[in-house]
Amino acid sequence: MRKKLENLVTEYQQKNDFTGWFEDIYTDALGNPEQVPWAKMQPHPCLENWVKIANITKKKALVIGCGLGDDSEILAQYKANVTAFDIAPSSIEWCQKRFNNSSVNYLVADLLNLDNSWKNSFEIIFESRTIQALPITIRKEVIEAIATSLKPGGTLLIVTRLRDTEDTIDGPPWPVSEAELSQFSEYGYQEINRIPYIDTNNPSVKQALIEYQRN
Repeated sequence: MRKKLENLVTEYQQKNDFTGWFEDIYTDALGNPEQVPWAKMQPHPCLENWVKIANITKKKALVIGCGLGDDSEILAQYKANVTAFDIAPSSIEWCQKRFNNSSVNYLVADLLNLDNSWKNSFEIIFESRTIQALPITIRKEVIEAIATSLKPGGTLLIVTRLRDTEDTIDGPPWPVSEAELSQFSEYGYQEINRIPYIDTNNPSVKQALIEYQRN
């Protein structure tokens, strides 16, 4: 699966397409989540812990790269008004089948070409492992798209791998550097919490949930 993923990404990058390979992963899975490398079929544990102490009732939330929908659903379970999108139509169709009575508004959308009406629109944004799935060469555009979608006073949660240097590395994934994260400050963001966690499948990889507030 790892080799297939690398080959797909390389193929699409050669066409200057950085996101088309996501749809191939979902369609080739043929309804089997075990064939989707990032599908855990449950909310991310860090998000699950966060919603238990946060007051998100009736807040307008956005889930970026929603995958198979588990993170979106727990936000809805805690009474947020959730919009969730993915670049892959098959991902959204899968979510709608899994959660056919959901209050979540599942949409196909492109992070690099979001509707202008979304700017400064959401009170909560959750992004799990989407930044790291996109090449470092377009990271500035990715961060801008995320940063400008949150209202002042809102909360951004990022789940990501981290790298200790600014060197360009091979991927995917391409872990996020501190200099890249610092770009959020250009949009009025302040880091208020960072919770390291260990992925039992990759115990040596540095990972964290990072919580920002936009001033």
